[in-house]
Amino acid sequence: MICIKDLTKGGMFRLIISFALPLLLGNLFQLFYNLADTRIVGQFIGENAIAAVGATSALNSVIVGFLNGLTNGFALVTARFFGAKDFDRMRKTVGLSITLGVATGAVLTAASLCFLTPLLRALNTPDEIIPQAKAYIAVILAGMLITMMYNVCAACLRAIGDTVSPLIFLIIATILNVGLDILFILGFKMDVEGAAYATLIAQAVSVVLCIIYIFRKHRLLIPHKEDFIPEKKLCGDMYASGASMGLMISLVGIGTLIMQGAINNFGSKIIVAHTAARKISEMYMLTISVLGAAAATIAGQNYGAGKMKRVKECVLKATLITWIWSAIVVLVTWLFTPQLTRLVTSLDDPAIVSTVTRYMKFNTACYFILGVVIVFRNALQGIGAKVSPILSSLLELAGKFAVAWYLAPLMGYDGIIISEPLVWAGMAVILAIAFFSNKSVRSGKIAE
Repeated sequence: MICIKDLTKGGMFRLIISFALPLLLGNLFQLFYNLADTRIVGQFIGENAIAAVGATSALNSVIVGFLNGLTNGFALVTARFFGAKDFDRMRKTVGLSITLGVATGAVLTAASLCFLTPLLRALNTPDEIIPQAKAYIAVILAGMLITMMYNVCAACLRAIGDTVSPLIFLIIATILNVGLDILFILGFKMDVEGAAYATLIAQAVSVVLCIIYIFRKHRLLIPHKEDFIPEKKLCGDMYASGASMGLMISLVGIGTLIMQGAINNFGSKIIVAHTAARKISEMYMLTISVLGAAAATIAGQNYGAGKMKRVKECVLKATLITWIWSAIVVLVTWLFTPQLTRLVTSLDDPAIVSTVTRYMKFNTACYFILGVVIVFRNALQGIGAKVSPILSSLLELAGKFAVAWYLAPLMGYDGIIISEPLVWAGMAVILAIAFFSNKSVRSGKIAE
């Protein structure tokens, strides 16, 4: 149990950084895998194969993203019981995470596979790539329970402060994934579904490694037989937390789909420029995202321990770190965006470079607001608030609808550029009010 971290003690800055750093490295490895996967598929199968994988990415994000958010939400309840040192209830949450996760995953798998073709057509997937797109995403969706089991194991480990072990297993899975991609596609001459099988096999190996590690090092996480039996109140609390986080991720994905539909009306140069800008933005936002995840777990453990002053300290200091990072990003944006654009797109078109630069300069200047949104929303999840995070996500979705139907036609691409910061500002106000008006935060004691 050497990797267990009691996040209710110690200096807050050090705890946040030490918790967030392995998560950041894990996200970077995942980013590396996605780039390598695209390169292998494109080099050995062709352009249509890349299009097939890309055409399913939004669907994958919405469905698998919901399941990922669900299990992370379950783990926040685990973190609270760990913080309270109530290990019997903590084990119960692990057992119910598996029970509820398997049940939800089975329903999502069946439903998504039954309606796969209509879903792909609803996304305007070109007819010529539908067979490859369907072959790829069907394998991914059929193996959703494997993904769910990895997410449960990794989330439970993070709930007790262990972010290093999931990182190690993710690195192993990433390396194995790339190797299997080459074996299945180049060696066995499989089509695009070979990449999907490689992903699932690598995830299955990481699940086995996680389970072995938990049995050897974290036996307090191993549920007993009775821990798998549903308990009405606890199931309700866990599903409310999990569904809230899952819906939050899915709503973001749906909003992105809506925005992309508006952007597609501006022509190929704008589409290429926006794609490049989003890829650069995703790299910049990784740090803010993992600081939000750190705030969720640290707030959850301290809430469970009844240490509300430390919850507030966590939120304020995590926000401060996001502001420091945002200042660095703004500086890099003003100095190096043209070079990064050429690196991402391999293009030197002045119109594309100019559009990306314009987008990035305005967008990154508002990362200070985004930091508030990400940290406060995750911290509210950590202390069990369910309504305000969903309300903020619904505001984000409504804002993107407004952009697609009103602002973009009225202002052109400038409407897209200003849209997210405007939405962030509204979300930040809602979340800050929700956090500081929370009874437990305001009183410094756990509200009954």
